[in-house]
Amino acid sequence: MSSELKIGKYSFKSRLIVGSGKYPDFQTTLNATLASGSELITVAVRRVNITNPNEENLMDYFKDTNIKFLPNSAGCTTAEEAITLFRLTREATGIDLIKLEVIGDTKKTLYPDVIETIKACEVLSKEGFTIMAYTNDDPIIAKRLEDAGAHAIMPLAAPIGSGLGIQNRFNVVFIKEAVSVPVIVDAGIGCASDASSAMELGADGVLTNTAIAQADDPIKMAEAMKYAVIAGRMSYEAGRIPKRPFATASSPVDGMIF
Repeated sequence: MSSELKIGKYSFKSRLIVGSGKYPDFQTTLNATLASGSELITVAVRRVNITNPNEENLMDYFKDTNIKFLPNSAGCTTAEEAITLFRLTREATGIDLIKLEVIGDTKKTLYPDVIETIKACEVLSKEGFTIMAYTNDDPIIAKRLEDAGAHAIMPLAAPIGSGLGIQNRFNVVFIKEAVSVPVIVDAGIGCASDASSAMELGADGVLTNTAIAQADDPIKMAEAMKYAVIAGRMSYEAGRIPKRPFATASSPVDGMIF
C-alpha cells in the first residue's frame, strides 16, 4: 500500500486487523493470521490465555512472527472493569496498545455503552495507553472519544458477528470527517467485498474476526481479506468517477469519421 497505518506511536504496513476468537485451535489462528498479512491481532484477554505461562498460551504460537497483540476488553460492561483489566494486562505483558470496548447490551445486540467507553478512555489515556476505541457509528461520539484521548476510532459496521456488512455507509464518511485520528471499521464484516467497501469509503483500516474464523476455509478467506483491503485502499486513493443517472460514451465522439 502507498502509506502506513499509524496509530499513536505505532505504525503498520497492513491496514487489516484480525481477531483471535472462534477458531478451533491456536494453530489455525496463527495460520489464518499469517495468510491475512496482518501485523495486529486482537485478543479478548478475559477469554483467551496470553498471560498464564502454565497453560497453552496464544503468544507462544506467535513468538517467531512480527505480529503484535492487541488486548481487548470484551466482556467488560463498565469503565472500571475495563480500566482494571488493562492495568493488569499491561503489568503482565508490557503491552500498552489496547482495544477498548465496553458493552452495554450483552444479550442481543452487543452494542457498546459509549458513555462508559468515554469514561474509561479518559482515564486510560492519562495513564499512557495507546487506545483504539470500539463504538457505534455515531460521528458525535467519535469526536468525543478523540477528545477523551483515543488514538483510533473503531465504529461498528453492523452488530458483532452478524456478517451484515456496512449498514450505514454515510456515517463512515461522517466519522472520517469528524475526527483526525484513524478510523478502523470494526464488527459486522462478512466477506471480502465488505472490507473493500469500507476501505473505498475512506476508512483507514478494517478489523474482522468471525468472517475469517468461521468461513468454510479460514485460510483462504484470510487471504481474500488481505487483498480486499489493499484493493479498497488503492481504489479510494485513485478516486472513483462520479455516479450519474445517465450513460456516457466510453469513446469520444469528436472527430468521428462517419
